[in-house]
Amino acid sequence: MARKISALVLCFFCSFVAISSQNDEYDPTIKTMEQFSGYQIHDPHFHDSVSSLSVHTENLQRQIDELSSFSDTPAPSVTRVLYSEKDVLARGYIKKLMGLSGLSVREDAVGNIFGRWVGSHPELAPVLTGSHIDAIPYSGKYDGVVGVLGAIEAINVLKRSGFKPKRSLEVIMFTSEEPTRFGISCLGSRLLAGSEELKELLKKTVDSQNISFSDAAKFAGYTKNEDLSSVFLEKGSYSAFIELHIEQGPILEAEGISIGIVTAIAAPASIKVDFEGNGGHAGAVLMPKRNDAGLAAAELTLAVEKHVLESGSIDTVGTVGILELHPGAINSIPSKSHLEIDTRDIDEKRRNLVIEKIHKSALSISKSRDVNLSEFKIVNQDPPALSESSIIESTESACKELNLSYKKMISRAYHDSLFMARISPMGMIFIPCYKGYSHKPEEFAAPEDVANGVKVLALTLGKLSLS
Repeated sequence: MARKISALVLCFFCSFVAISSQNDEYDPTIKTMEQFSGYQIHDPHFHDSVSSLSVHTENLQRQIDELSSFSDTPAPSVTRVLYSEKDVLARGYIKKLMGLSGLSVREDAVGNIFGRWVGSHPELAPVLTGSHIDAIPYSGKYDGVVGVLGAIEAINVLKRSGFKPKRSLEVIMFTSEEPTRFGISCLGSRLLAGSEELKELLKKTVDSQNISFSDAAKFAGYTKNEDLSSVFLEKGSYSAFIELHIEQGPILEAEGISIGIVTAIAAPASIKVDFEGNGGHAGAVLMPKRNDAGLAAAELTLAVEKHVLESGSIDTVGTVGILELHPGAINSIPSKSHLEIDTRDIDEKRRNLVIEKIHKSALSISKSRDVNLSEFKIVNQDPPALSESSIIESTESACKELNLSYKKMISRAYHDSLFMARISPMGMIFIPCYKGYSHKPEEFAAPEDVANGVKVLALTLGKLSLS
């Protein structure tokens, strides 16, 4: 019987049904529910329903615009690189907003920023939400930012509604989701997930200006000789993590759907390849005598496409995003070539098979073209992450209660959620963005779409807090 009443309490709250009664009398049924649940649900000043979840849309858009001003390139582009002066100013802006929202703010040794709203049961594992604010050169102002500023606004939405969290709710701003400065993506969340390999790598990592990670972090006010293992979180530190993000693809906008509920994040892998040939004069060396590292790179590029298409799945993708030739002169046969390959799939085994085939092709090409395969290095080979079914269900329920259309979908871009899934159950919420544009100045999400995402996030956080 107690279990049934407890379930009823949870259902009651998770639906955000109005808890008022005529003449504001204390309903004896609610009193009984409180006694059995051990949790106070009666509040004479909280006559709430889904309709009371009000997003301050104009204020949120103003914050997005203000944050975009912390940039090393002129508007409408945004460039905000890890531990730069603009990054430090933007971090101060986020901490100020967290403080104004009544959150208790702290930072770890690499600058992951946390803002906590303490719940009535602080001993329970909290619910975490957030994203990143760093931006690659000449990008837009919504990637990651919607998930940080939107998370803070979601807390404000819940506070304005009169909601009282059971589990504490926490907002996080991750350090360096983008690999711009040190070539390491999701740096902050990888460390939170306990990457010993990354901790050791950062001791000898430098940027393109030969500035060490440690010196750059100290400039921004971090590390302070702390052991980076202090950043590590134990599995189960949070009961759930959920990230609000623009889709970075065209599907939601094209189909006129308000919300994307992410069911899985594709597994990314990065490969660096170097070929070395003899080079020579473009006119003097006859074709049969050439050892052309450029043609080897071109052939491998086509091989990547071939192996990806042969996988038999639309979810397998591959990209040669960097191809460099040396010496880079029109009248010189390339003596060296460098490729960087990105391949992803929601199926780890299928992706790994593609990598094996790419390696075999690289070896075969080097032999047939008589060039040296001087490097074939798998830089990272991360597993995919599946969203937790309970978080998917909570998000789906929130969409239904808010009368918003939604679609379950896969994230083919990777996010900090990929690594947070190693710490706690994970989920993601997507909102539409204009033509799917991202990582470019034209990146845009309509204010009403951002507000819808914040409402779904707020309601989902409420459900997860009371679970």
